Amino acid sequence: MILDLFKLDGKVALVTGAGQGLGQAMSLGLAEAGADIATLDRTGCKGTCEEIYDLGRRYFESVVDLREASVEQLKDVVANVVKELGRIDILVNNAGTIRRTPAVDFSETDWDDVLQINLKAAFFLSQAVGRVMMSQGGGKIINIASMLSFQGGITVPSYTASKSGIAGITRALANEWAKHNINVNAIAPGYMATDNTAALRADPNRSTSILDRIPAGRWGTPDDLKGAVVFLASPASDYLNGAIIPVDGGWLAR
Repeated sequence: MILDLFKLDGKVALVTGAGQGLGQAMSLGLAEAGADIATLDRTGCKGTCEEIYDLGRRYFESVVDLREASVEQLKDVVANVVKELGRIDILVNNAGTIRRTPAVDFSETDWDDVLQINLKAAFFLSQAVGRVMMSQGGGKIINIASMLSFQGGITVPSYTASKSGIAGITRALANEWAKHNINVNAIAPGYMATDNTAALRADPNRSTSILDRIPAGRWGTPDDLKGAVVFLASPASDYLNGAIIPVDGGWLAR
């Protein structure tokens, strides 16, 4: 039956930035589909943890600040997840940050912090998890891209660079790892009602101009990503490689 292809029973997913927002919703969506969940977050994921336990799933938490994490620390996170939960079948590289300043005034610190969290940490976590998946015979890596993987944006040069990079490494890893039965794909959320867009939503003019371009006529919510992440994590997407799926209410279609 087709619905059986979307089940994640017996799978283990590692989700970064799972304490709130998009990461929390995707963690819960994966757990609702049957997966046990490991989280990585700077401040911990107490609320996420409680909801996952309520679903009857196993849970393991790593508290790590990706802005400061070394490659060796990321390898240790992966090793600890495997030790505690037995395997890793799904990686969701969701953790991210944004800094808003005109390009002419953009600081080196704001550039480095965003690239470290959004791109470097995602790549080296994928590398560490990819080795585990190769030894297991396959897996699913899901990167979180952005509308700014396709567009330039305004006053967010490091975020645009990082999300353009995420699109690139999604394709690059898909090319190399498909032969290992590892599917590497990405979700590109549109304008979502999260902390990252609080400043935009608080600006009446900017908010109106954004909503006027979204055919769905509303900001997205974290729950809008549950279906896409379960699909990409499940056997239903076994022949999908290197894709970047917009979940944007039609923004890119305008």
